[in-house]
Amino acid sequence: MNYILLIASVILGALLVFIIKPSNKIVRLLLAFSGAYLLSVTILHLLPEVYTETTDSKRVGIFILIGIILQSVLESFSKGAEHGHIHIHSDGKKFPSLLFVSLCLHAFSEGLPIHHAGDNLLWAIIVHKIPIAIVLTTFLIQTKYSKKIVFGFLFFFGFMSPLGVLLGDKIDFFTNYYTEITALIIGVFLHISTIILFESSENHTFNLQKFMAILLGVLLTVFTL
Repeated sequence: MNYILLIASVILGALLVFIIKPSNKIVRLLLAFSGAYLLSVTILHLLPEVYTETTDSKRVGIFILIGIILQSVLESFSKGAEHGHIHIHSDGKKFPSLLFVSLCLHAFSEGLPIHHAGDNLLWAIIVHKIPIAIVLTTFLIQTKYSKKIVFGFLFFFGFMSPLGVLLGDKIDFFTNYYTEITALIIGVFLHISTIILFESSENHTFNLQKFMAILLGVLLTVFTL
């Protein structure tokens, strides 16, 4: 079921673009909601769980910091696609290989701890993937790439997290270092979610709709997970 839900989240995001073509305003609100939800799950569930798995709290903290730094490096290649802003322009002549590799690596890594972390992490990633898939699909169809390339990109991106779930459960290395991997992903999530919330602000002015989307994301985490 985990595999199906993760793949379905990418399919849903892509279908929303092809069917209803959500406006930039709607996408920004979805991003704000997903960022708040992701941050809340990270703070309320993943952080307490990972610190109870070990007595070496400093080691956990170091891996969280590594995750933050790692995500900063990945974003230099993905141009911000993980948090909903692809800051590149393509003429369709050169495929953005670094963006593809970076996004797939990110999607694969976030799937690694799902089997052990449970539904809290699963739903956080699902909520995160839907608006990202919307932004990614919108970018791809606005380029001059063929439909074969567009759907191939989305196909591989959609299957990276399920692959991470599978290997995270079956490969001894990932199971033996589950705590460190989870701490790493916490750092990645902290970086992504805070960037989403900060970038969703315009001119640092109060936006009631954005605030309500953030509040909904937080409350949904508090009362349902």
